[in-house]
Amino acid sequence: MRGGFKVKATRQEKKENTKIKIADAAYAVYSKHGFTASTMMIAKKANVSHGTIFAHFPSVEELLSYLINKLGETIIEEANNLIGTDANIQNFLSIHIDILTQHENFYINLISDRSLLPREAILIFANIQSTIAFHFSEIITVTHTKNIPLHMMFNTWLGLVHYYLLNKELFSPKSSVLKRYGNELISVFLEMIKES
Repeated sequence: MRGGFKVKATRQEKKENTKIKIADAAYAVYSKHGFTASTMMIAKKANVSHGTIFAHFPSVEELLSYLINKLGETIIEEANNLIGTDANIQNFLSIHIDILTQHENFYINLISDRSLLPREAILIFANIQSTIAFHFSEIITVTHTKNIPLHMMFNTWLGLVHYYLLNKELFSPKSSVLKRYGNELISVFLEMIKES
């Protein structure tokens, strides 16, 4: 009996490790090639058979939703951690830029290929943005800013960041656009919203 439990646990661990390996490979492939990349490319990168992908993720939609959800969990966890401290808008924007920098290529493909994503993945992405907007509004309300509606302030920030990401080839084709311009984006945005 004891040996049966050990084998079962080992199989479960192996299954979970394979799932993580596939997810990591998919993240790398989608980061480099966008969301139109084939599952064959992912299988090759993960060094598994094509069918193994579908044993762990029954559809491409589920794989995409899993990856976007993991990204969202990372962003939301960082935002939640910041809220628990002496947060200010500059720290919040810095953390937002830092997280997006870590996932820059994947995120660029996410915002540029969003219309190609399955509905569930789009809803997950919308939920991520909603959560960030909520935390943004919590922090910004204690900051002395111009009388601009909160949603417009957040959308301006996001629009600024997305503009630079979507035009990476113009601003920083060989390196991270957010590493290069992140601090400048933050300081310009803070200047724009600062109460006179």
